[in-house]
Amino acid sequence: MPRPDLFGVAGRVACVTGASSGLGRHAATVLAGAGAAVVGVARRAERLDEWRREAPGRVAAVAGDVADRASLDELSARIAQPFGPPDIVVHAAGLNTREAADAVTPEGWDATLAVNLAAPFFLSRHLVPAMRRKGWGRIVCFASLQSFRAFPGGIAYGAAKGGIAQLTRAMAEAWSGDGITVNAIAPGFFPTALTAPVFADPAHARRLAAQTCIGRNGAPEDLDGPLLFLCSPASGYVTGQVLMVDGGFTAK
Repeated sequence: MPRPDLFGVAGRVACVTGASSGLGRHAATVLAGAGAAVVGVARRAERLDEWRREAPGRVAAVAGDVADRASLDELSARIAQPFGPPDIVVHAAGLNTREAADAVTPEGWDATLAVNLAAPFFLSRHLVPAMRRKGWGRIVCFASLQSFRAFPGGIAYGAAKGGIAQLTRAMAEAWSGDGITVNAIAPGFFPTALTAPVFADPAHARRLAAQTCIGRNGAPEDLDGPLLFLCSPASGYVTGQVLMVDGGFTAK
């Protein structure tokens, strides 16, 4: 018989970056509602505090920039302060400058890779030692359709998200022997601040929905099951994988 806590996260401590908006905010709320003590991390302190006031359960807000490597020692200490070092880390912070290839600026390129690719590795590396001491941990990255597909205006973002797919495998190779699994969720098109330009054109949004096998774009709750699976004991023998949550967009 399956254990009753197979998909449970109650009693765990989770850190979710990008928790002030979009899918990061949704992920932080889902984990808190499922019983985890959740530390939300984001740059926008006011939006983050708004999430903290509205979220269920035990939650805390830590304002900080995950792309600022020089501050990660201090940021990691503040993340661990409310509930102890996290058992679960969800890297949902994201940036998409949407610069066309011929218009990519060095500043846009560097900022995109710093938030989307470098931050998940360097922040994880700060938090892994505590997981290793416990012999248990879950790291969940956010990949993308652009990990595997090229879209206009997405060269820097796509490079970063393609890197996330390989980073997920590489971190799994490095740390899974210590009981720390590392996986990624790759959402299809979901309505968020990052995809607002897409959904601002209803005809374009309908065309994207038609490209899925299911026939619609994503809703935030479509991520709940995959997220809880990858954060819970249920995924104990799953590591180094990218789970497409795209309604079958990449299957066609």
